[in-house]
Amino acid sequence: MQFTFSEDETLLQQSVAGFCTTHGSSASTRKVMETEAGYDSALWRAVMGEMGLGGIALPARHGGAEMGHVGLAIAMMEMGRVLLPSPYFSSVGMAAQAILLGGTDAQRDALLPSIATGECIAALAWRGAGRGHEPDVRLDDALRLNGVAGFVPFGHVADLLVVAARRESGEIVLVAVRANTPGVTIERHVSLDLTRPLATVRFAGVVLSQDDILGSGEDAAAALARTLDLARIALAAEQAGGAEAVLDMTVAYTKDRVQFGRPIGSFQALKHRMADMMVEVETAKTGAYYAACIVDEGSDELEEAAAIAASYCGEAFMGCSGNAIQLHGGIGFTWEHDAHLYFKRARADAMLLGDAYSQRERIAGMIGLEKVA
Repeated sequence: MQFTFSEDETLLQQSVAGFCTTHGSSASTRKVMETEAGYDSALWRAVMGEMGLGGIALPARHGGAEMGHVGLAIAMMEMGRVLLPSPYFSSVGMAAQAILLGGTDAQRDALLPSIATGECIAALAWRGAGRGHEPDVRLDDALRLNGVAGFVPFGHVADLLVVAARRESGEIVLVAVRANTPGVTIERHVSLDLTRPLATVRFAGVVLSQDDILGSGEDAAAALARTLDLARIALAAEQAGGAEAVLDMTVAYTKDRVQFGRPIGSFQALKHRMADMMVEVETAKTGAYYAACIVDEGSDELEEAAAIAASYCGEAFMGCSGNAIQLHGGIGFTWEHDAHLYFKRARADAMLLGDAYSQRERIAGMIGLEKVA
């Protein structure tokens, strides 16, 4: 595949990069991550309204720009470079996709336009609060929702929750629940990555109507699986952007830091480490964009491409951010330096949608390799 940006994609990349450079300073990020909300509402309105990034991968009918998942990957990569603290990934990259894939036309028309403009912040609650990644919320025959969903990014500020639950029969069901519905309680947790807070959502006898059900059975299970793969691709693009940012940060530092009368970047051992980081970055970007292209082309290789991008980009970000801390020497370990913020984002992201090992296990299953005990 020969990949180059179209003219529109080039303009998008330039404008998002400029916006993130202007508004994504270290000082502003650190200020925002100390707040209860964990994001800047004025910046959120600018991202969704002024920049129009909320509908980037949505159809025009729902207020979208129809730039596809390559457009979404471009936006996520630029946001990842500055660790932009925002519910963008949760709302646009996850919940909106679940509604688009799992809902009816009437439900899409009702829910997606307000998500695209940023008026409604949405979050996907798809897994339990334990170590597994399976839904742990139950929907009974009386349409009452009970259970706990854990590790929901920006769940504490969500207006709308798209919940993956199970019926008594075990089949998957997707439902849309307003966060202020009686019986819904949301608790924000202190988590490793302060730039992307996580929440636990509890449902205690939450009464739903038939209109709240987006889909059930095999269709809902397929929509959820595809939503998570699309989210993995968007997250992979963000991880590639973060990896490139720490590489740039490290190269700049090693040019300025002088030891034994010359810049430490001239030492061969450090050159080799940064060369390895560059290979990881460029490969991660290729994997993320390839997977996004696969989505937009409607290829049946989506599941495989998503698993490849997720496994590689997650480890690349982890490796580059870890190397950045070491190559910065003593200052790299301090709170005042940003290296730890990137490392914490990398570590948290690596587990959010399944770690690299689980994604490689998926790939092995796709190509017919049996699991070795």
